[in-house]
Amino acid sequence: MILRNLTLLAILALTASGCSLLGSKQIEIVSKPIEIEIMQPDLPRAVQLTAPKWYVVSETKITNLCKMIEGVEKRPKACDLDQRQNPDWPVGYTYLDRFIDEMKEQNNGEVVFVATTVGDYKVMAEDMQELKRYIKQLGEVVVYYRDVTMTDGQKGIGAKIEVNKNGDN
Repeated sequence: MILRNLTLLAILALTASGCSLLGSKQIEIVSKPIEIEIMQPDLPRAVQLTAPKWYVVSETKITNLCKMIEGVEKRPKACDLDQRQNPDWPVGYTYLDRFIDEMKEQNNGEVVFVATTVGDYKVMAEDMQELKRYIKQLGEVVVYYRDVTMTDGQKGIGAKIEVNKNGDN
């Protein structure tokens, strides 16, 4: 039993001091910056705007020019009504008259007097919504990058649209 205890004690001593018999290695600690791979978010869909058509309406008389005569460079200064470019226009026809006639034709006889057509006004409203969408989505991309790149654990603040009390945006 004593032999057994001595054997165990010898094995234990060799095991505990075994690493010191082989020599020690110097551990080198080096800190290097690590490249962080940041996932790229999808960018917002491009803005697709449609230009509305605007009308200039006044009571200025429209010049109803004479038709061009073949072989002659200049138009005659005076001609009969049936020889004009628009013989169906009455004498003294104004831009206001033409605008009202066009609006009656487009709107089944009713006149909606705005500086643009109703369709173009709708285009402007849709364009405004498109711009709001794009700005909001772009703001979300900026917040994402702020969240990813901030080291102190802060969170980015999102872009939001505030509505004034009187309803203006």
